Amino acid sequence: MGSFPSRRRSRRLLGAACAAAAIAITAAACGSSGTSGTSGTSGSSGAAAPTGGTRVVGGTATYALPPSTTPNYIFPFDSSTYFSVVNAEDFQYLLYRPLYWFGNGASPTLNTSLSLAGKPVYSDNGRNVTITMKDWKWSNGTPVTAQNVVFWIHMMQAVASTDWGAYVPGGFPTNVSDVKATSPTTLTMTMNKAYNQTWFTSNELSQITPMPEAWDRTASGASHCTTTVSDCAAVYSYLDSQSKSLSSWAGSPIWGIVDGPWRLSSFNADGNSTFVPNKAYSGPVKATLAQFQEVPFTTESAEYNVLQAGSAGGNQIDVGYLPTTDAPPTKSANAIGTNPLNSSYYLSPLYAWSINYFPLNYQSTTGNGPVIKQLYFRQALQYLMNQAAVISGPLKGYGVPTVGPVGSVPATNYLSSTGKSGDPWPYNPGKAKSLLTSHGWNVVANGTTSCTHPGTATTDCGAGIKQGQQLSFTLPYATGTEWIAQEMTQLQSNASQVGIKLSLDPRPFDQVTAIAAGNCVVAHISCNWDMGNWGGGWTFVPDYYPTGETLFLSGSGANSGGYTNSQNDSLINDTLTSNSVNSLYTWQNYLAQQLPVIWQPNGVYQLSEIVNNLRGVIPQSTTLGINPENWYFVKS
Repeated sequence: MGSFPSRRRSRRLLGAACAAAAIAITAAACGSSGTSGTSGTSGSSGAAAPTGGTRVVGGTATYALPPSTTPNYIFPFDSSTYFSVVNAEDFQYLLYRPLYWFGNGASPTLNTSLSLAGKPVYSDNGRNVTITMKDWKWSNGTPVTAQNVVFWIHMMQAVASTDWGAYVPGGFPTNVSDVKATSPTTLTMTMNKAYNQTWFTSNELSQITPMPEAWDRTASGASHCTTTVSDCAAVYSYLDSQSKSLSSWAGSPIWGIVDGPWRLSSFNADGNSTFVPNKAYSGPVKATLAQFQEVPFTTESAEYNVLQAGSAGGNQIDVGYLPTTDAPPTKSANAIGTNPLNSSYYLSPLYAWSINYFPLNYQSTTGNGPVIKQLYFRQALQYLMNQAAVISGPLKGYGVPTVGPVGSVPATNYLSSTGKSGDPWPYNPGKAKSLLTSHGWNVVANGTTSCTHPGTATTDCGAGIKQGQQLSFTLPYATGTEWIAQEMTQLQSNASQVGIKLSLDPRPFDQVTAIAAGNCVVAHISCNWDMGNWGGGWTFVPDYYPTGETLFLSGSGANSGGYTNSQNDSLINDTLTSNSVNSLYTWQNYLAQQLPVIWQPNGVYQLSEIVNNLRGVIPQSTTLGINPENWYFVKS
């Protein structure tokens, strides 16, 4: 559901990725996280945030979105096509609060202050849970009730397998045998077995976004999805169609009912958004800004030009980002050099709770599916991904290697000791060549390697691979983030040393995710692709406990390549029921070696540039939620 330089989320997608009257910029960019309302760090040290000054009530704060990445779905029930950070954390969460909010500074943990309900109470060894709603209100004055939660769950029961981006076979809501609102404020659930309580809260209850009763309708009028699951498919179809009508968002009587701190004042399809405070917001901090604006950019350099111009350019960005190509080099991801931007801004790196990778399509209909299924081929390609060179080169030191399916930043007890030891597949073209030649391939450096020994013996190319088949692949990647472009060019060059031909296909982020971000068989879309790199892999949002059911379990909607492995499935299932973190260690150590995807550097989500007279942005949240209701300007 997480960077993108451009990222998917839970990493709904994560990555680097205007109010048109105020910000007449036709460029589009990389969003940063705001504070969660609690103290902490941004996941990396940087220049100390300015303090002091006299608080100013009002003002407009502008925020740069990730390059080539704009909101394109407002309904907080995203299919895999729309399951992205820019849609959720940067947009929907400002309007519609999830049942449980995660993020306390750098820690990806439950934030009870910003949650709509109190901490869940488990019984029967984790088989039952009781949720008690707080006294929050929708902007139309109606309370946020337990029945609003049931509305969401009923919709999940009706359409999750095809229309929920974090769908996992056997997971939520099918692992709930009974759910009911026992009062306006109390909800009880009975699960089909006892689960790991940390996992169930962090990865199942975290997915829920209560929906107002006014949304329970179709084009014909009021419906009954809240009480009758069979009505929900039609309600979903109607709300989905309304969400795809981008031009109607700002004036919609549906999307105008919010329980978050903001409501949408204006929006256009370019991604220019203006938010104004929701005066009925029930949360702990009410917005004092008059407006909050999100500004799109096509490239990092376009955004940086506006940052450099500052107020002199008439289109000042208050929270933007420094392209890594212009960053002061550092020898450590935990330090920064001198900010090259003018003294009106301070620099603060933000690292997301995430991993970075690009998927390979095991279900490819191009003819390359049998090749991708071969572990030795994936090992050879991984040996050609020079994570260390990308981090020290294009990333200027602002990154860490992805060591497997669990993130290494911020520091948590979720990463195994093996994971903490570093990259298990350091750059080695010699090993890549040896793997290919020992499995029946004629390696032609700077040419195209072909299969000369088809068959299924240990020294053959493998099942389904034909005599003369070549190692030639098209690799679309997201444009707008320079270090990703340089990484792809470097990988292409490295691969050519052993005759793997990678035809790079730069595309806008949304086009890459439309091709490669969802399981093509599950989503019933074309499988005519081999690889795809949206640039930011996955953010552990809204699944904050980094188990692998969403990304790597057989049949999961976000299992983009359709990877399937029975031992992996068994180990994942162990993590969902065992309360011991050792099960998480066992699984991640196994999958890191199986290479279901190609691990790539986890670059800094963004090098945030924050104007000196804006307070409340720090600490930035590693879960990428932004809280501009905490922001305010000061005068000296």
